[in-house]
Amino acid sequence: MILNIKDQFDEEKGRWLIELEGEADVYTVNNFKERMHQLLDEKMADVEIDGTSLQYIDSIGLGALIGLRGRMADQEKVLIIKNIQPNVRKLLNITGLDKIFIIEQED
Repeated sequence: MILNIKDQFDEEKGRWLIELEGEADVYTVNNFKERMHQLLDEKMADVEIDGTSLQYIDSIGLGALIGLRGRMADQEKVLIIKNIQPNVRKLLNITGLDKIFIIEQED
């Protein structure tokens, strides 16, 4: 599967808006990590990830999110994950990562 990454900087909110579509797994996570490093090197800011179209994430993908959160926390920035699919939410709950990420759901 492919992981499509759409990004833009929202000047009003002062954060990167990231849309993930597809699967974040061992095969696609390097592209995600590289892109996020590029963006944060360009402008260190909060990041809001929209997971509406993220169908699957494995332990490697979760590790990438943890690493991203760590890098951002060092700079006092936050990682927000919103609109995640039930299967992704379940994985975050099982692993306890729902307690370290800011998770938002729109109704």
